[in-house]
Order: sequence, then C-alpha cells, then structure tokens
Amino acid sequence: MPPYNRYNGWLPSNPAVYDAFVANLFKRGSALKYRQLEGRIGEEHVPPVQEFGDVIRQSTVMKNLFDKIIEQASQPRDSTRRIESLDDLLYLLDPIVGEPPKFVAADPALDPSTAEPVGVPMYLLFDIISNTSAAYDLFRMEEFNAALKKLLNAWGTYLQTLDSASTLVSDYGGWFSPQGMGVLQSAGRGSFDQTYVSDPSKPHRGYKSWDDFFTRAFQDGVRPLELPPGSQRDRMIFNACESTVERWRHGVKAHDRFWLKGMSYSLSDMFQDENLAKEFEGGTVYQAFLSPQDYHRWHSPIDGTVELAKIVDGTYYAVLPDEGWYDDEVEPSGALIRCQPWLSQSSTRAVFVIKGSEYIGRVAFIAIGMAEVSTCAIKIEPDPTIEQTSNEKPIVHAGDQLGMFHFGGSSHVLVFQHAAKIQLRTEDQVVVRGRHIQLRRNIGVSVA
Repeated sequence: MPPYNRYNGWLPSNPAVYDAFVANLFKRGSALKYRQLEGRIGEEHVPPVQEFGDVIRQSTVMKNLFDKIIEQASQPRDSTRRIESLDDLLYLLDPIVGEPPKFVAADPALDPSTAEPVGVPMYLLFDIISNTSAAYDLFRMEEFNAALKKLLNAWGTYLQTLDSASTLVSDYGGWFSPQGMGVLQSAGRGSFDQTYVSDPSKPHRGYKSWDDFFTRAFQDGVRPLELPPGSQRDRMIFNACESTVERWRHGVKAHDRFWLKGMSYSLSDMFQDENLAKEFEGGTVYQAFLSPQDYHRWHSPIDGTVELAKIVDGTYYAVLPDEGWYDDEVEPSGALIRCQPWLSQSSTRAVFVIKGSEYIGRVAFIAIGMAEVSTCAIKIEPDPTIEQTSNEKPIVHAGDQLGMFHFGGSSHVLVFQHAAKIQLRTEDQVVVRGRHIQLRRNIGVSVA
C-alpha cells in the first residue's frame, strides 16, 4: 500500500502538494531570515518560537544533539529546502504558529482542484528531521518536551481565537471549498451539514475558531449504536473513535521490546502502572488512528463504570528511526505514523479503565496525542437518564462521550483482558487494516 495514501491526511496523497507546502514554507522562512540579517525587523522570532529556541541554545546537550540531527537527517533533495541549522527551523516555525491549518494545491494557478489538507503543518516540518538517532535522543528529553509543550500551547491558544477561523471558508484554501468538503465527507463520513452541528447561514458555518471546528460535535441521532438483530449488547464492543484501523494484537505482554518491524505492545509502558499491566497481560490490543478531517471526540466502547481516568505526559515528535515504507526511499517521510504501537507508550495520552459486564470485564481505552495534538481533554458526559451512584466513578452507556483531542490528528487503543476472549470482526471485513470505521459501529464481541 503506498505510504502517502496509507497516512490518510497526515501527509498529502499527492507528493507535489507536499512539495508545494514545504517549498512555500521555506520561501517565507527565508524571507524572515534575510529581513532579520538586514536589520529590518526588531525581534528575531515571534515570542513563543524565540523562547523555544532559547531553551535549546542554553543547553549544550540539546544544542549538540540538534547539530547531529542536521548531519543525520535525510534532507529533501532540493537544496533550497534543507534545514541546515536551528535558526532555519525557527524561521520555518514562525509563520506556522500564527495561522490555522489550510488546504494547499500543487499549483493553484493551474489546477486548484489538486488542493489537499495540511491539517498538521508543524508535523510536516518536524517529520523532515525526526527520523534520526539524534532526534530519537533529543525528542525524548524531558526538558525539550517541556519547551515544545509551551510552543504548542501558544499555537493552541491562537487556534481558539476568531482569527484562526480564517480558513473556515468556501474560497480556495478553505476547509469548506469544494476540495475541502470532498475530504470532510470522504470515506462514508456523510454530508457535512447533515452530520455535524453547524450553521451554513453564518460566517465560518458558525464555528468561533479553528479549534471549535476541530472539536465539532455530531448532530443528535447521527452514528447510532450498531445493534444487529439478536445481538447480546453486554458482550459487544463498539468503535470508540471515528478512525482508520491500524493493527491489532492478541496475547500482549506486560513488558515487551519495540522492534522496527512488526512492533509489539508493552502494557506496563502504556499504562505507567505495573498492577494494571498484569490485569491485561495476555489480552488483546486494538489500535486505530484519526485523521485531521475526522471527528475528534472519544466515546465509551462498552456499557460500564469508569474506574480510572488520567493523563500521562509524554513526547510529541519522537519516533523509532526506520528506513521508510519502501526499501529504496530517499526521503523516508511519515515515521511517526509508522510507529504507532510505540507511541502508545511514549506520547502524551489519556488512560481510561471501564468495568463492563461479566463477559467483557475491564476494558482500557487510551487516547494518544500525536505530534501537535498535545491536548487530551477528559470530559465525560454520561447519558442523563442514567442514575449515578458516585461522582468519582461515573456510569456510562456505550457511545457516551469520554473526552476529545485538540488541534490535530491522533490515535487510540483499546485493551481487553484475556478472559474476555474478544473476537474482532475480521471475518466479515469490518475490522480490516486501512479501513475507516464510523463511531459506535460494532467492531467485536466477547465469546467468553
């Protein structure tokens, strides 16, 4: 399967669109750089980018690692688009943190229909330098991630302003352009205005910011629970996120090593809890990823009681270095997407444990922030008809909201205990790697 298509919105499917975005970013970054060299602007960088750069410069270890990244990175073949120093990276970050994600065309003057979303622009930039051993060391450092978190939070604050709604339009480059609507309604997502809470009569369809659009809600009645005739609800597992199937594994271990190919899952590292890992040892893991154009709220996969809900801090752009999807790749893009099992134990994430029926037992749901998706917001909204017995352990129905991601694409994992004997719907082709599955679809059943 071609890597660009597999990444489903994380990288443009047309390499020419990817090249156009990166080329334009380098052009704008170079203009800022030379204006600074000529003394025509006061501040070297916008404040959050300046602060991020200062933290790296003030650490000999981090600065040396960044210099090694430049030596090791498989840079674009076009010499005008190479990151050759920390300053180069900072000048490229300057324009990103002051604007919302948009659509980009390979050549808008000739064919605007080639436009595709660049929903995670900062990721495309870090993707150039992340697939190196030096980046693996630097991008896992606590001090580096603390500085990066401040930068991402500053951009996130901007994405909650009215100005960030500037790309929520029907003009070229807008998310509601013909090309934008084509992506937002692709893969069976449905008519935008009939699926999501929106108001076509208002500016920006009623969304007050980019983040308001990104965290948009479904209309009432959209995505009902899939309950086949004769099914037994207390044995059923429902899709917790609108997402594309990545992989699944049976017989997972409490402790495991992550290999470059055919990666395993390590429960202890995922949960950051040794006792919890032992409870799920030998069970089943199911993982799927969300694209920038997807619905980004999480929902309970079962009926049950939420016994645990916590945030685990982690990394943002660290990856397991590899040689790309093909053996002969010159510029191995997309390493972050290829190592999703490893991200389940390294990235910032929200961890839930829900106690279900006697058949299903306890189920863990892990919402994984990827790249600039640094915010995992826990916001449990049980069905109001449920009589709650505890404020600390809310009872939820399958499909009730658990929380949401902010600002970009992401991934999620479901973990089942061995005794539940979970059987995923692989035989009838519902659970297939690379398939986009709607929220609340039945994806498996306990045969215990």
